[in-house]
Amino acid sequence: MSYRVIALDLDGTLLTPAKTILPESLEAIKRARAAGVQVLIVTGRHHCAIHPFYQALQLDTPAICCNGTYLYDYHAKKVLSSDPLAQEQALRVVEMLNQDAMHGLLYVDDVMLYQHDAGHVTRTQNWAQSLPPEQRPVFVKVNDLAQAAREAKSLWKFALSHPDTRALQQFVDKVEAELGLACEWSWHDQVDIAQQGNSKGKRLAEWLASQGLSMKDVLAFGDNYNDLSMLEHVGLGVAMGNADETIKARAHKVIGTNLETGIAETIYREVL
Repeated sequence: MSYRVIALDLDGTLLTPAKTILPESLEAIKRARAAGVQVLIVTGRHHCAIHPFYQALQLDTPAICCNGTYLYDYHAKKVLSSDPLAQEQALRVVEMLNQDAMHGLLYVDDVMLYQHDAGHVTRTQNWAQSLPPEQRPVFVKVNDLAQAAREAKSLWKFALSHPDTRALQQFVDKVEAELGLACEWSWHDQVDIAQQGNSKGKRLAEWLASQGLSMKDVLAFGDNYNDLSMLEHVGLGVAMGNADETIKARAHKVIGTNLETGIAETIYREVL
């Protein structure tokens, strides 16, 4: 079957560990687009943190950001649809973070906010410095994350990272039990907290319906738990070789790691 849409997760999937896109993937995606296939980025990232990849792929489609919390039109520079956190929910999460001495990023509007320096913030900032200024993600350190949440217009999600994954899981359990928010693992030591019901698969299905398409028209690639909502429901859901075994077992197909050319090979075989 020839698919009409290619949905691509970024980190751990399209991107190498060095945050680059393999030239083979770029060429295959370019050929797919020339053949009339629509290509969509479906990521846990904030829209301000995917500029270099969106431009490298030369896309004209909107991007699904923050695990489906919102759909962003890069050309019009506006959010097309969204389900953000309510202010009271975000404030309670901040309170719980402070109680447990857990650090987290808060994704809002056009910026990512943090109160305390942490490893994942430093790593991303170091990567950002390698980019042209106009492509760098926007990080802002604030004195009071709760006050920043009160002042933001849209509260997209929290991104929590902790070396003790058991402590992180315990925190997630409390958030889910008290607030009923969506908590999805997006990396081996990172959990994203967003509005209940948000997922990559849900937002993807909504966008497809607006195009007169359905999930069966999609070839999707992913590597982590926040990708399952699309991998399990599209026409062909492909897990990367570097994904957890649970992800591989629930995907339709498994290819090589994000350092290998499996994405390109799959596009040539399934689409072109």
